[in-house]
Amino acid sequence: MSIVRKIEIDGQDVLFKASAAIPRIYRLKFQRDIYKDLRILEKSIGEGDEENSNLDLFSLEMFENIAYTMAKHADPQIPNEVDEWLDGFNTFSIYQVLPQLIELWGLNVQTDVEAKKTSSN
Repeated sequence: MSIVRKIEIDGQDVLFKASAAIPRIYRLKFQRDIYKDLRILEKSIGEGDEENSNLDLFSLEMFENIAYTMAKHADPQIPNEVDEWLDGFNTFSIYQVLPQLIELWGLNVQTDVEAKKTSSN
């Protein structure tokens, strides 16, 4: 089961898809654990207040990689490299997009847990 959401970035509607495949796709592409990276980003962004956040360049790269993975999963026509995908946008605010991606991921995890509960009854 997967969840797809449209998020506006730089005036463009971009599809993002969250599913059970995302952790594997992310790990194979970036050799990192998406669960750990999302936790780090959640802590770094805080309450979404740009002035009080702890985002560094490494956090920004993690965000770009997660966003790319979820977008590529939704639309296979997206370029195979993150940089090529990012070239399609002007700069955009991580503070607007990241909370929506975290919410999408949370909905997916919640749906997976509910599906497992239902199938075990």
